[in-house]
Amino acid sequence: MTTKSLPLTPELHAYVVAHGSAPDEVMRDLIEETLAALPAEARMQVAPEQAAFLTFLTRLVGARQAVEVGTFTGLSSLAIARGLAEGGRLTCFDISAEYTDVARRYWARAGVDDRIELRIGPAGDTLRELPYERNLDFAFIDADKVGYPVYWAELVPRMRPGGIVAVDNTLRGGRVLAPSNADDRAVAAFNDEVMADVRVEPVLLPIADGLTLARVR
Repeated sequence: MTTKSLPLTPELHAYVVAHGSAPDEVMRDLIEETLAALPAEARMQVAPEQAAFLTFLTRLVGARQAVEVGTFTGLSSLAIARGLAEGGRLTCFDISAEYTDVARRYWARAGVDDRIELRIGPAGDTLRELPYERNLDFAFIDADKVGYPVYWAELVPRMRPGGIVAVDNTLRGGRVLAPSNADDRAVAAFNDEVMADVRVEPVLLPIADGLTLARVR
């Protein structure tokens, strides 16, 4: 098989961002604030091209009911909320009031705060508060890696047929090939679990640190 995916140099990455839906002023300010205030944690923020892709996907499926597990400072939730159909709602699950306070400011600035509900607490517990019915159109998982199977187990049965589950960091910097720590092992095992799940049609895309998309049957 021929490998066609290109390794992204910083210059090529800048070109990719510039030739897609580049971040607007609100998103740029959020990215810059996160980098400046939380340099060690900023790696948890999705890449700019991922944010554009999340908006694209949300619009593509006509999402009215969406869920995010792992909000951090709010870039991905802002992107999803902007892609919702009229009257759509995004429910965000996170454990940090500190990080999500930043998110709340930018949701308000972008004028999407009325579309977003934030629930603080361990998502393994709070996801169970969602109605147990197949009414979710779109879900995005980007939280603690060992929790991925739990979040998957709660979300997939709540997705409508044709709904999309997106999962971030499924390549772990390439370390899924030879996982050497708990997070890498958890993601490698999760990737195998997704492939074996007959309820979904998955594809793993080499976007940023790996983005798995699964269409629910």
